[in-house]
Amino acid sequence: MSFVDSVIAQVLGLEIGLHHTVARLACRTDAEALHDLRINLRKLRSLLRPMRRLGVPRALDEAAADVGRLTTPVRDLEVLIVELERQGFRDQAQRRKQLLESRYAAIETSATLQRFLAQLDGWPARMREAQREGELDRLRLRVKTRLQRQLQRLREVLADPTFDRHALRLLVKRMRYAHEAYPGLSPLPRDAVPVLKAVQSALGDWHDHFQWCLRADQEADLLVLKDRWEIAGAAELTAAEVELSILAECLAQTPATAG
Repeated sequence: MSFVDSVIAQVLGLEIGLHHTVARLACRTDAEALHDLRINLRKLRSLLRPMRRLGVPRALDEAAADVGRLTTPVRDLEVLIVELERQGFRDQAQRRKQLLESRYAAIETSATLQRFLAQLDGWPARMREAQREGELDRLRLRVKTRLQRQLQRLREVLADPTFDRHALRLLVKRMRYAHEAYPGLSPLPRDAVPVLKAVQSALGDWHDHFQWCLRADQEADLLVLKDRWEIAGAAELTAAEVELSILAECLAQTPATAG
């Protein structure tokens, strides 16, 4: 199977998963439908990002990014509701559950989601046409070079203690998912993978608490939780800094290779 064939095959598999999660969301079959939709979106974008300078991958990546932006605040609301229930604040959780239902309905009927699904359904044919026209020549090398540059960028920011931790969290996520999308091309050393996951988890927990504190400043019924969220967030950031130091040391031991 050629490299282009393998990419198209992966996208077709994700397409099935995406349509399934959309159906689950529409039927309200379970509480994980939106989360699984976003996971499949993330996997799709991880495949597309290294080749997004090309027109056909870029168009689908942009459509997927639009759905990501549309669903992010709704997923944040889901996570907040789980946290409120865990903390025993059921009244606050219930009020937000009522809002959540309307947010689900807005996603289902959105032009953004429909545009993305149409773009996704027609993508394999457009990719084949681009292949016939020679636009995808040396695609494997393009992807490999892009992943190497991505790793080098991560090394650079890990060496900068002043680099914004929110931006670093995104770079860590992208490196991890790029590795999972292209394990045969990824320059990430094998022993760095579990460390990368630990960093992502720690920074993710900190980011959640940071966002909840911001919401508490705007939503009065959350103020009672702000102090405990701030304390938890500070502890998680401290833990994340330890993991970041381990990751920086791990990555520094592996020299970058050129395309």
